[in-house]
Amino acid sequence: MKRNIAILIAIALAAVSCSNKAYLFTSFHEPADAGLRMLYSFDGYHWKDLDTTLLKPAIGNQKVMRDPSMVQGPDGTFHLVWTTSWRGDKGFGYASSKDLIHWSEQQMINTMTHEPSTVNVWAPELFYDAAVGDYKMIWASTIPGRFERGAEEDSNNHRMYVTTTKDFKEFTPTKLFLDPKFSVIDAVILNRAPNDYVLILKDNTRPERNIKVAFGKTALGPWENVSKPFTENFTEGPSVVKVKDKWLIYFDAYRKKSYDAVATKDFIHFEDVNSKISIPEGHKHGTIVPVKKKVVKQLVKAVHGK
Repeated sequence: MKRNIAILIAIALAAVSCSNKAYLFTSFHEPADAGLRMLYSFDGYHWKDLDTTLLKPAIGNQKVMRDPSMVQGPDGTFHLVWTTSWRGDKGFGYASSKDLIHWSEQQMINTMTHEPSTVNVWAPELFYDAAVGDYKMIWASTIPGRFERGAEEDSNNHRMYVTTTKDFKEFTPTKLFLDPKFSVIDAVILNRAPNDYVLILKDNTRPERNIKVAFGKTALGPWENVSKPFTENFTEGPSVVKVKDKWLIYFDAYRKKSYDAVATKDFIHFEDVNSKISIPEGHKHGTIVPVKKKVVKQLVKAVHGK
């Protein structure tokens, strides 16, 4: 019996050591004018800060870098988008990189110029849609007087919008992505299986200000069955990653000044896993990107020389 247990342990340890997976977590620190930061992890639960700035923001009215969202394309290129200003901009920042050290020239992707009364463009989120071979970019904007509202000011009544691209040079016309009949921001698309998508979103209405999920058959929706919140109020900025058979959803519990997480297998039942995670202090809303271990090791070596 002891020998069998030892063999099983050895097999489990070998499986862990042979795993080629690692994770990067885009990040920023307040007041968001320093630029792109990044966390890294080899298990999806315990994170270390790369402790450097990888890209300084240079565009937009305020020249900040908030809510950095990143994906790695099929050719290995990393694509990054971010919020450039609290208000006033009609688009969001974009840059790309092969190695996360050297970046392309920053450019503004102007997605809301056709709506001159647009108040803001917040938290753009990238999603590579393998089913059709393009990139979806979704974000929250307020157009005063356009939608019904609750307790929010008309200048804080958000809906989600979308554009798509294959090459980050040509973009489809901006369209409404989500109107759940309430103010919504910080949405994240994930694909569970063919024709099975989940949207994680923040209900930004008062007194809600919490995180919910909706479901669809494509990455563009339509999104149905918006759930009850699975977080407390005063939470935002969800980021999601699949680790083994569970999806981990990280989020900013900003009233408590903590970064929390839940785990789920079905997006119906959620387990508090705060005791199982570690997040460096100061980390703010970003995107988790699964990568090969060598990507993380090369990045750490480039930054720290080891």
